[in-house]
Amino acid sequence: MTYTAPMVTIPDIAAALHTPLSAQAWLLNGTPLGLAALLLVAGSLADDYGRRRLFVAGSLALGITTVLGAFTTSTWQFTLTRIAQGAASAAILASSLGLLVHAFPTPRGRLHATGVWGAFVSGGIAVAPLIAGVMPNWRTTYGVLGAASLLLATLSVRTLTESRAPRGGRPDLAGAAVFSLALVSLVAALTLGREGWLRAPVWLLFAATVVLLTAFALVERRARTPMIDLALLRRPRFLGSSAGGLFTGFAVIGLFSFLPTVLQQTLGLSVLATAWLFLLWSGLSFAVALQAKRLAGRVAPQHQLALGFGLHAIGALTMLGAVDAGSWVRLLPGLVIAGVGSGLLNAALPLLSVESVPAERAAMGSGAQQTFRYIGSCAGVALTIAVVTSGSSPAHGADVAMGVSAGLALLGAVAVAVLRERRLR
Repeated sequence: MTYTAPMVTIPDIAAALHTPLSAQAWLLNGTPLGLAALLLVAGSLADDYGRRRLFVAGSLALGITTVLGAFTTSTWQFTLTRIAQGAASAAILASSLGLLVHAFPTPRGRLHATGVWGAFVSGGIAVAPLIAGVMPNWRTTYGVLGAASLLLATLSVRTLTESRAPRGGRPDLAGAAVFSLALVSLVAALTLGREGWLRAPVWLLFAATVVLLTAFALVERRARTPMIDLALLRRPRFLGSSAGGLFTGFAVIGLFSFLPTVLQQTLGLSVLATAWLFLLWSGLSFAVALQAKRLAGRVAPQHQLALGFGLHAIGALTMLGAVDAGSWVRLLPGLVIAGVGSGLLNAALPLLSVESVPAERAAMGSGAQQTFRYIGSCAGVALTIAVVTSGSSPAHGADVAMGVSAGLALLGAVAVAVLRERRLR
């Protein structure tokens, strides 16, 4: 909910903070920047030092930073609070799946629990824009969400049972620091790139990313208790989980993060009307993810991912021309099809992420998959905004963005299918 709340209020936030168009990508990319930088770190720490401990700390931090976001008065202040919200959310997302794997050790129980988890991710996406639409302003929305997160922290202390998988040795602080810096550099390059990919700062950030990732690999090979076992990169299921997260962020989140803003600017829809329209997509995603557990045993998670990507591609292509025609009604079939696809993706990804690693490293596996998901979303948001704003008109730019999203989704379907069949040695 915290992640998606600004999607329908970006025009109001930008007006209140006097944010130029060139900087609006930061209003959306602050949270995924914090998420991408710390998800893998948070997953590793949760496994080693206590999943409930990290979940409670993340919920408390999310509440505080969200409330602070309501009082920001400039673009850079809002962006910093969004980055902090992403860092806090990383602790929640990575530790929560680890808690579920510990609480539901049987395959059947784990299947049900991860399915519900994925469904409620979709549910949060669905509900937050509606809350933002009915609130007096976006600042009130942030105050309400912050209070809800603080309540969650209080309840989690009483209801959750601590679990961990200590490996002994010192925490991999060097690996965590180098990896976080690498992802911050990458996301910053992707966000700044929409203003010009050939500029020196962008290429310097990409170069820094390559150097830091190389350093991270060297650090992990020498660490006694590495943050991530690099041997996992030889597992097709782990690579499939990572590829699924990357293309979900790139193709799905990237498009639907900025499309509400496009519709408000081109079709003149209100915040609440936009929220109701996108509830068709996100609400179906919630319902499908909640029921997708019935497919288990008959449809492999990789097949489910491929089907989800395929349906998103069909949905995006179905929406072509709707913005140019000035008709929100023409968007409805595409939103329905894409919503079903999104539900399949949100149900399959958490299950595949915990099945692709040893059970005692479930939080790390979740963190790895979601790291790629939010790296993809940063790139997808930056790409969508660049395509929409560089077109001859917003309507033409929206059509190009939908076509690009469909192409990326089909590429994602191929990637998870190929990785499923590969036999790495």
